[in-house]
Amino acid sequence: MTGVRYERHEAPGAAAGLDAFLPAYAEVYAEPPYREGPDDVAAFTEHYRTHTRRPGMRLVLAREGEEVVGFGYGYRLAPDTRWWHNLRDVELPEDFTREDGRRTFAVIELAVRKPWRRRGVAAGLHAALLDGLDAERVTLTVRPEPEAAPARCAYAAWGYRRVGVSRPWEGAPFYVCMVRGLHRDRAETAVTPARL
Repeated sequence: MTGVRYERHEAPGAAAGLDAFLPAYAEVYAEPPYREGPDDVAAFTEHYRTHTRRPGMRLVLAREGEEVVGFGYGYRLAPDTRWWHNLRDVELPEDFTREDGRRTFAVIELAVRKPWRRRGVAAGLHAALLDGLDAERVTLTVRPEPEAAPARCAYAAWGYRRVGVSRPWEGAPFYVCMVRGLHRDRAETAVTPARL
């Protein structure tokens, strides 16, 4: 999309990017189905600061001029991750859930402000976030509510497949967990457990 540029920040420089995208975060997540308020934004701020210390952490900002219109970030799953164990509706084989600190990149946030949606910004953020990654696969979660259907459709179009339903912590909402091979030409067996 012309007029929008993407800037990537690797850890530890990603920590300094929080102030730039936090207003966009608050704007996007005030919408349904999230309906987050100031306390939620404060909690996100603390989580983000922790996430910036994770291996392989990257942040991408989408800007039009100096205005942040979207953002995305993620990191590599650690060998002791709970990511796959948070799935509630499926039991995955050990060879699928095994992590070594390099195998899987998790997209934690990918969001675009409303006036810039359906203009290719999310696809640009996603591409910039994954560009040059040396990993086998990528995973993310998305809410199941109807308001999140456009995001789920975009992820499916980008090659993600549903793995199961995740609840990352007690009292958290449910999320649809999705995964895809990092390189679309890799075999589906790299991202699809045999039992699914």
